[in-house]
Amino acid sequence: MLETNIHARQARLIQANMAEFGQQAHDFPWVLPDRALAFEAKRARALTAMGSGIEQAFHQTKPHLGPLSPGCRLCGQGSWSCLFINGKCNCRCFYCPTSQEEIGVPTTNRIPFPNPADYATFVHRLGFSGVSISGGEPLLTFDRTLGYIKAVRRRMGDDLHVWLYTNGTLLTADRVEALRAVGVNEIRFDISAAAYDLKKVALAVGRIPCVTIEIPAIPEDLDKLAALLPEMRAMGVNYLNLHQLRLTPHNRARLMTRDYTYLHGEKATVLESEWTALALMQQALEKGVGLPVNYCSFVYKHRCQRAAARKKNAPFVLNGHESVTKSGFIRTLAAWGGPEEISRQADQLSKQGVEIRLWQMTGKKDRLRFHPSLWPVIDRKTVQLQVGYAEAVLCPHMSYRNPFKEIRLSPNSKIYVERQPHCPDVTITAEQCAAFENVILQKAPDGEVSADPLPDDILGHEFIEPGLQNYF
Repeated sequence: MLETNIHARQARLIQANMAEFGQQAHDFPWVLPDRALAFEAKRARALTAMGSGIEQAFHQTKPHLGPLSPGCRLCGQGSWSCLFINGKCNCRCFYCPTSQEEIGVPTTNRIPFPNPADYATFVHRLGFSGVSISGGEPLLTFDRTLGYIKAVRRRMGDDLHVWLYTNGTLLTADRVEALRAVGVNEIRFDISAAAYDLKKVALAVGRIPCVTIEIPAIPEDLDKLAALLPEMRAMGVNYLNLHQLRLTPHNRARLMTRDYTYLHGEKATVLESEWTALALMQQALEKGVGLPVNYCSFVYKHRCQRAAARKKNAPFVLNGHESVTKSGFIRTLAAWGGPEEISRQADQLSKQGVEIRLWQMTGKKDRLRFHPSLWPVIDRKTVQLQVGYAEAVLCPHMSYRNPFKEIRLSPNSKIYVERQPHCPDVTITAEQCAAFENVILQKAPDGEVSADPLPDDILGHEFIEPGLQNYF
């Protein structure tokens, strides 16, 4: 069944990618099955060859040499907020996934924040430990950028880690000093937007506590970047972050002029970009450069970042009988049956003194929702078991379709956490109960029961899929 689930999921992802790009997608150079298998084996050998020199953090989706930057650690933990301070850039990089033409209003999670104080309150109420300022290009609206950093620093104090993304082309010594003065802890340069020139990076070294170079892994620039590694290290760069190139409707025409191969997945990505990141890590390790290098894969962003955001939002709309899965979804377990049987089981829980917050009987008395800790005391022989999954989503407005929690930021500003159903309820069959108990609730010894009987609708909501993406 597990293999069937994998093939069905891959088919859905392929269909979604083809639909995103329309008829043109049939002409894209997608990876062929035999080449995909060969390259997966080659990737495994490359990772093995790096041995103990490489770590694979966050469910093996983020290979890295040396430590991760403070901002990257907060990102993986879901303890940061990324504010897009504007939507305009002064560079025209071929790989940019979206249009960058409008200054716009500062935004995070699709929520506009025209007022710096409201954003600072948002950061405080959600309990973030880090804030990043991105764009567009934050230096295009420098006064605005400083204003928002001042606001969050004033509200959160010195413990908040603040970092800034920039292409660096508009940076000056005076601006570095201004950023230092408002408490920027880390600055990240996309030097690929500036022809790999390190002059602007040098302005920040020694003035900003942490200087990171963060760029896409561009296949044709591998040799150029490898030659720069010792220079980066010598000048005092602290970290190098490499991103995987992604194919989007916006950058499609430009990427198609290059000799790339495309992978299906949650979104279409560039095969050679991942290989470039791994090859650069191998060279850095073999040459003993000593510069920490981190590969930020697309699957890390899609799986781990999104799971972390769900976990951050879930407590606002979580009921006492529910729990949060490892991938951040709100799990609701329910016994389903006739009113007489459901009432009987509810009476039993009440007589046993089980806290009322841990269970709930529906008005029709056809379902008994219960906390996972009550699994052993539910009589599963006389009812059907179901599990449902919901996602807690930050919203600027109420949809009036789902339960929500209001978060007031100021007398004139509020946002909402909305509880959105993520899939229809899934019935847990009798043959799946043991696997659900062992694999999901971890009541039986590990490995005693296989996960194979469980459908993808359950496994996909319970766990973050480990490892880098499958090639298909």
